[in-house]
Amino acid sequence: MFDGTKEAALSPAEELSVVDKLRLLLDITKKISRSLNVEEVLTLVIDTLGSLLPYDAAGIYIIEPKIKRAENEKESFNVFRSEIMRGYDIEELSELRLKAGEGIIGFVAQTGEAVISPDVRHDPRYVNARERTRSEMVAPVVSNDEVIGVFDLESDELNRYTEDDLQVLMLLASQVAIIIEKAMLHEQLVEKKRLEAQLEIARNVQLSLFPPRDPALEGFDISAYNFPTEEVSGDYYDFVQIYEDQIGLVIADVSGKGVPAALLMAFLRASLRAAIHIGYAANISMSKVNYLLWESIENNQYVTAFYGVLDATNKTLAYANAGHNPPLLMDAEGNGRFIERGEVPLGMFKGARYYEYYLPLEAGQTLVLYTDGVTEANSPEGEEYGRERLEEVVREGRGKSAREIIDFIYEDVLRWTGGRGATDDITFVVVRVL
Repeated sequence: MFDGTKEAALSPAEELSVVDKLRLLLDITKKISRSLNVEEVLTLVIDTLGSLLPYDAAGIYIIEPKIKRAENEKESFNVFRSEIMRGYDIEELSELRLKAGEGIIGFVAQTGEAVISPDVRHDPRYVNARERTRSEMVAPVVSNDEVIGVFDLESDELNRYTEDDLQVLMLLASQVAIIIEKAMLHEQLVEKKRLEAQLEIARNVQLSLFPPRDPALEGFDISAYNFPTEEVSGDYYDFVQIYEDQIGLVIADVSGKGVPAALLMAFLRASLRAAIHIGYAANISMSKVNYLLWESIENNQYVTAFYGVLDATNKTLAYANAGHNPPLLMDAEGNGRFIERGEVPLGMFKGARYYEYYLPLEAGQTLVLYTDGVTEANSPEGEEYGRERLEEVVREGRGKSAREIIDFIYEDVLRWTGGRGATDDITFVVVRVL
């Protein structure tokens, strides 16, 4: 980075007229505008600057974000990072650490005002970083009304720089600011595309965790679907074949959204499936998973979950509810009720206890499991969809198949929200007793 021997040839720049300098400036601008690499742009600028403006040492500094002075102090300040430098000895800079307001460079960074110092020895703002320097010219690099960097030119001669030189440097700095901004926008676009690609992969992985098809259980019509609001969902449903006449039903809602919620959902799936395959009862499975989650997640995270074992022979559902929305049970005549039984969400308390409940099922009944994205969906006026409306819609569509009931409810949610959809993930598991 540092070059202690290279010094720009001064005579060509001294002989140039203002018009010649502007032409050279235009040529430099054309060259640097072809690159979207910030380091490459700044290197090209400083290496061609000597033909435009004379210098014995030069540097381009980028302002870093604010940092604290010390752990026990509240004050914060900007620090300069020397991006590209020429003409300095490493020893001269080893002890130099400037922040906004210190030195002529710090003054320019703080005020946004360009400075010509004809004799740095008599300038109280000057911080000596080079013994041979006698005069200095510093210009800010400004983007969107904010100083993002500083151009610094130093000369071994007194009174080396003129106002015309400063105008040329200011023009160059403005062009560099535009190119830096363009390069940063390009980097952001590349990063955005990279994240989108990763999210698409995450979405495909998550889709592979959901059951590939609805289960077949004699005497029942069962269906489920997840409607995510983002690329990945924090909702989860699953079907686990236990015996030929028994199937495990799971629906869960992880706190939060996006990738963190999706990762926790994957962890929940693995933990709960392991407990189910071991053969634990619903309440024991919940207790095991609760402890694993309590050990593994942050204090502000939790999971609401419903797990039940549907028995086709006995027409019963043995279930445990860990803080999840109460299921809606409706008979063939349209009489519905919400089953308000359950305990606390998973992952909140180390020793939480869960109980197993039994629900006898009769022909013509429909059981609707759902996440709170349904009931909390807001109309354009801000009114929640609510449980009463959910019950009305299920009553109206109770003669439909399980899959048709899911579509019927979701279409009503879309109408309720004015076509915008819910702001949280929505998941349904519908069980019809044939």
